Amino acid sequence: MFIINFKNYEEVSGANASKLAKIAEKISKKYKIKIAVVPPQHLLSEIAKISIPVLAQHVDVANTGSTTGFIVPEIIKKSNVSGSLINHSEHRISEKEITELVSRLKKLGMISVVCVKDVSEAKKYAKLNPDYIAIEPPELIGTGKAVSKEKPEVITKSVMAVKQAKNSTKLLCGAGIVSGKDVAKAMQLGAKGILVASGIIKAKNWNDIVEEFALAISKSKKG
Repeated sequence: MFIINFKNYEEVSGANASKLAKIAEKISKKYKIKIAVVPPQHLLSEIAKISIPVLAQHVDVANTGSTTGFIVPEIIKKSNVSGSLINHSEHRISEKEITELVSRLKKLGMISVVCVKDVSEAKKYAKLNPDYIAIEPPELIGTGKAVSKEKPEVITKSVMAVKQAKNSTKLLCGAGIVSGKDVAKAMQLGAKGILVASGIIKAKNWNDIVEEFALAISKSKKG
């Protein structure tokens, strides 16, 4: 899994969000790897028209009905949204909310990606059996310093923590990834994919960088 988080960067405002999503869709088909995009919340229904998974940046535990301003899983599912990030470093929530949301998304047949800051959180939340645990040390997010190079032991220990849960959860690696080499190293250390934001959004050529990352994942699968 290769997840591109658009965050709320100006570079992907307006029509640019659809442009990047379509690039991801094209390259996903070319290399036969799963790429998911995570656009700003107000663009979810528009971007969800493409053929690759579209995830929300966050969902709330609020229910359908009179819950103004909340992102409700059951509602976004009806707009063909495939799932959501949960507990991103920039939008942390409580353990109780994480537990409820993983269960709720699972019942809806939606993808859950629980973001964690360290190995202990990876171990704790892997037990909930989300589809993915994404390990992202907060101090490396957006720095251009990849966790696979700066703190490789965080990935290897998180891989073991997830395996100990003995379920279907897979580990993704995030924080500071800016090159195909960073991606290849993360995969070599045992990650099953990546979660990346500024490394792609801030790049000069989206097509080239998405393809570089996809190629690294494709080669690691074959290897």
